[in-house]
Amino acid sequence: MTLLSSKGMYGLAAMFELAQRNSDKPIQIKEISKSAKIPQNYLEQLLNALRKAKLVKSIRGAQGGYLLADDPKNISIKDILVALDGEVCIAQTKTDNPILELFYNDTRKKIEKIFEVTLADFGQYIEKYTDSLHYDI
Repeated sequence: MTLLSSKGMYGLAAMFELAQRNSDKPIQIKEISKSAKIPQNYLEQLLNALRKAKLVKSIRGAQGGYLLADDPKNISIKDILVALDGEVCIAQTKTDNPILELFYNDTRKKIEKIFEVTLADFGQYIEKYTDSLHYDI
């Protein structure tokens, strides 16, 4: 079972790169492609969809590139996935078993909460990663 499509995964990677360098200076597509390890042609398609959804801005010209259209704390994972894959649907499950019904409802709420994570929230994962690299000899 796949929860995220490859399009969603690549889109999250591209948006993470933009959030990491969150500045007023646009980032060229070849830099994003190299850092996020996304084929440049495919990345162009993803960024176009994200631009249409008003999650990124594109700047033309020699010094052009892409910027986040809003603060990372205002862009959720759900926003990105909806822009790339359409509506994020969590299957509605009906059962005659009240225990399973409670389980499904609880699980659905937890999944919805995961998608509320914002690009700014990735800071916690950066800290975890940095901590995992630190070791004493």
